[in-house]
Amino acid sequence: MTSVSLSDIISCISDYDPDAMTVPQAQKIIHDFITPIAAVEQVAIRSALERVLAKDIISAIDVPANDNSAMDGYALRGDDLTQGFPLHLRIVASVHAGQRHSGQVKSGECVRIMTGAAMPADCDTVIPQEFTTQQDPQDKRMTIPAAGVRRGDNRRLCGEDLSRGQIALRAGKLLRPADIGLLASLGVAEVGVQRRLRVAFFSTGDELRSVGEILNAGCVYDSNRYTLYGMLTRLGCEIIDMGVVKDDPVAMEAAFRSACEHADAVITSGGVSVGAADYTKQTMSKLGDMLFWKIGMRPGRPMAVGRIASQGRAAYLFGLPGNPVAVMVSFYFFVREALLRMMGAEVTPLPRLLVTSLSPIRKKAGRTEYQRGVITPDSDGVWKVKLTGAQGSGILRSMSDANCIIVLDDAQGDVAVGDAVPVVLFDGLI
Repeated sequence: MTSVSLSDIISCISDYDPDAMTVPQAQKIIHDFITPIAAVEQVAIRSALERVLAKDIISAIDVPANDNSAMDGYALRGDDLTQGFPLHLRIVASVHAGQRHSGQVKSGECVRIMTGAAMPADCDTVIPQEFTTQQDPQDKRMTIPAAGVRRGDNRRLCGEDLSRGQIALRAGKLLRPADIGLLASLGVAEVGVQRRLRVAFFSTGDELRSVGEILNAGCVYDSNRYTLYGMLTRLGCEIIDMGVVKDDPVAMEAAFRSACEHADAVITSGGVSVGAADYTKQTMSKLGDMLFWKIGMRPGRPMAVGRIASQGRAAYLFGLPGNPVAVMVSFYFFVREALLRMMGAEVTPLPRLLVTSLSPIRKKAGRTEYQRGVITPDSDGVWKVKLTGAQGSGILRSMSDANCIIVLDDAQGDVAVGDAVPVVLFDGLI
């Protein structure tokens, strides 16, 4: 891994201020800091779903391999369509998918053809069966009563999907079901993919209890590890859940060292703000190259980004806030893209849709806000969005009820009912 230091990156930013970071600035620094992991493994295509393709796939064949019929009907010479209607043709053969008529088809003749069957060499057009009449099932003649098909219609051309030597899939592609089918259509049985990214994560805080433990007075159940588990699973990561780490400097350092010795990336929740018992920041700084930010965003604000090392191994580190909604928002809009980049995946910004707001939204200019919303179509099919209710960073139900995030950028002020707002849909976040 060719490493670049955080100090090198921020030295190029004239207005860098860790106490007043904008969301785009933080995203850009993380992007420039991350280096993809270079490790490839060969897997069967059925095991390649949701994996990142390591090398371009070049088609060794034409797909389809021959001109073929797009439907059941009759293959004929296009010249015959100029003779006028009704057109009477003699049926000289019948071919099914996987077959090809090798004989000559003369003017005034046609071939009964099924969907997918190779086109006879002399034919360039297919008349759908429903456009024709035949007086008797045993009759060897077919009639086209009137015009309605043009020369070349209903014929799939050789190589129209892919031609020999064409790039079928590019390296960095996150393989989806259609991609697996495409690989199969090329006869590819195995592909090289980037190995799964190993991500360790843990929560910090004496007040946290894991599910199944007794909830003492003043304590709360740790939900962050479960949301992180779900988000990392959907990204296809290999997961190392390290549980809850208490507010103790010795335990904290041991956890960080173990995490970076076994993982490519480490994610923590809690302990990156200012607090007497927050040993997370000091341990991060002791073990590596770290930046601590106050980002102009809501929910969320404190965040740590860097690289830590132990026993000759290094791992990228993302220290997230402790509030449940802030953890999820920070993950989706900062960490997700970083992990995809580490995987070697081609990364594009999450698509935003402009929809009409059904809720008034109070918004302070100068920071980015991520409001949780529900997007639904009205009676005319027009998509509109409303807030889920209270938007506090500790109200995890606001994420559970939502199907989208309303993204209000720095310059945005208050939103009135009827205003257009950009939303990012939850479906499709991997």
